[in-house]
Amino acid sequence: MPKFSIVIPVYNVEDYIKECLDSIMNQTFKDYEVIVVNDGTKDNSMDIVKKYKVKTINQENGGLSAARNNGAKHAKGEYLLFIDSDDTIEPDLLKELNEATSDKPDLIRFQIQEYYEDKSKKEFKETGFNTCKGEKAFSKICKYHFVENAWSYCIKRSYYEKEKYEFAKGMIHEDFGLMPLVIMKASRAKSIEYIGYNYRQRQNSIMSTVNYEKTKKKVNDFLEHYRFLTREIDKTKLDSKIFKSFIANSLILKITELKGKDYREYKKILKKEKVFDQILTDSFGRKIKKTLLKISPKMYYRHK
Repeated sequence: MPKFSIVIPVYNVEDYIKECLDSIMNQTFKDYEVIVVNDGTKDNSMDIVKKYKVKTINQENGGLSAARNNGAKHAKGEYLLFIDSDDTIEPDLLKELNEATSDKPDLIRFQIQEYYEDKSKKEFKETGFNTCKGEKAFSKICKYHFVENAWSYCIKRSYYEKEKYEFAKGMIHEDFGLMPLVIMKASRAKSIEYIGYNYRQRQNSIMSTVNYEKTKKKVNDFLEHYRFLTREIDKTKLDSKIFKSFIANSLILKITELKGKDYREYKKILKKEKVFDQILTDSFGRKIKKTLLKISPKMYYRHK
């Protein structure tokens, strides 16, 4: 059994997949498998992939979630990593993660840097922490710049499979709809300070494409993710105040991307479902924030 299984969904990334795979093949720690999921790519990506020693899974185009889910089902490693096919990892990432698995945590967080087309990078130096319960880990990670991105974590496969985790198919912001729960329910979680992931910033990515119809779908999917996370956390006995405040804040911010009637409609939905009531009020500043958000999320975030 390999120590790590690295799942990479591939769809129309012929300009980036070589750099991604090279960064994995150049790892200083070698006990890993690579699972490339061909999500019905229409370009020459798979011709490039064929040059590498990887496990390949072919499927009809089903989106990022379906590809990740399919890849995870074929994984044999002790730990899972999800890497996007246009991103890269630093040479010692697996080495650092291997050392961090000495006490068998369910979840390991590592750190991120944004990677630009001109080769410049912007580091996000977060403070790591020792192994603790998921609730405590979440209270720390939720203050990081990147929180729910699946490629920020290394997850014990037995834990992932026991909880029957899956990314929601056919939905945008699938990471938000799952990873907060994965963090919270972990019995043992830790964070290392090693900056090991290069998050490529490109203009035509799924997250940067400007289209109002897509914006409305993003907001609707975000709301559905919020509902799912709330239902799932309510099934546990975990202290979920910080968790619920985080996902509520995220949803409230998301609706500010809407215009006019759409914005007003979703604001009413959030009030009806008492989303604003989940905002923490354990300080004077947060009490003021909650009041302002109830009045006008757009006004609050415009002047923040």
